[in-house]
Amino acid sequence: MKPDRTLLRLIWVIAMLNAAHTIDHVIRGDFHWPPDGQSVGFLLIITSIYLLIGVGLRLSWSGRVGPRFWTIIGGAGLALGWLSHFSPVTDQPLHVIQSAYQGVIGGAVAVGCLMLLMGVVLVATMYSAYLWHDQRRRSTTHPVSG
Repeated sequence: MKPDRTLLRLIWVIAMLNAAHTIDHVIRGDFHWPPDGQSVGFLLIITSIYLLIGVGLRLSWSGRVGPRFWTIIGGAGLALGWLSHFSPVTDQPLHVIQSAYQGVIGGAVAVGCLMLLMGVVLVATMYSAYLWHDQRRRSTTHPVSG
């Protein structure tokens, strides 16, 4: 199974945008030094995200995972993003992110980065679901003989 370069590029863009969003969290004070309970949770989530992305990219390049993996991971990422910043129960909605910065520009950049991150995760998830569906369709219409 050859990895889809467009999908892998989208995953790299997600990793870069997620890094920018992580920096936003640090600037807004979600990471404390020395680490406390809130910081440990933040670190576990960030570490898990990058571990999934890194291992997923490695396994994609070796052909061990494909679009199904990224569709599932993307769906989980969308759920995490929604719960963290868009759900009615979140403590960090967009207006809190915006108001955490002294100037209008910093808040706008932080919110814009989050919106772009969520948009790219949505596009990558939809694209990987399309690839997964297409892969399944081709495997049922052209069975492998052996």
